[in-house]
Amino acid sequence: MMTNLIDSLQRIIALSPEEKETVTSLFKEKSYKKGDFFLAEGQVCKQVGFVTKGLLRYYINHDGEDKTYDFAQENNFVCNYESFLPQISSTKNIQALEDCEMLQISFTDLQLFYQSVSGAERFGRVVIEQVFVQTLQDLSSFYTDTPELRYEKFLKRHPGLLQRISQYHIASYVGVKPQSLSRIRKRIFTEK
Repeated sequence: MMTNLIDSLQRIIALSPEEKETVTSLFKEKSYKKGDFFLAEGQVCKQVGFVTKGLLRYYINHDGEDKTYDFAQENNFVCNYESFLPQISSTKNIQALEDCEMLQISFTDLQLFYQSVSGAERFGRVVIEQVFVQTLQDLSSFYTDTPELRYEKFLKRHPGLLQRISQYHIASYVGVKPQSLSRIRKRIFTEK
C-alpha cells in the first residue's frame, strides 16, 4: 500500500530514506465499506486520503437530489480542501462506491509532514494547483459544454471507470437524467 504513495510523492519531490520513514509513520491505513462516508455534509474534513484500492464519489445534496461532481480511484488523493484547509464544516459528501483501502494523514500530521520532509510544501502546492486548475476546467465545462461533450470528457478523464460507476452517478456527473445519458451514449457509440 505504502509503495504507491511513496511513488506518487517521488513523481514530484525526492525523498531520502529517513523521509520515507517519516511518510510511513504519518500516513495511517483505513478501510471503508461500499456506502461508507469518507466525509459527510456537516462534518469537518480532518484527513487527506490516498486511495490504494477502490472508488469514491464527491457529491452535493441539493434539494434532495444528489449532484455528483467528481470521482476518486486508485492512486488519487481524496479530500474536501475547502473544509480541510480552514477546518470548517463541509457542504459536500465523499462516499465510497466500492470497498476502499486508503492511507490517510490528519491535518496535524500534514503540518508535521510539511516541517519534516524537504520538498513537502512544494508537493502540497503542486497538488493544490492541480485541484484548482481541474476545478476551474470543470466549472467552465459545466457552463459551456453540451452534456454530450461532458460525457466524452468523462470518458477521457476517467478511462476504465465506465464499468465501475452506475449510470445514475455518471448521469449526475454529466448533469442529465439517466434516460438522457442513455440517448447520449447511443449517439456516441453509433457514430464510432
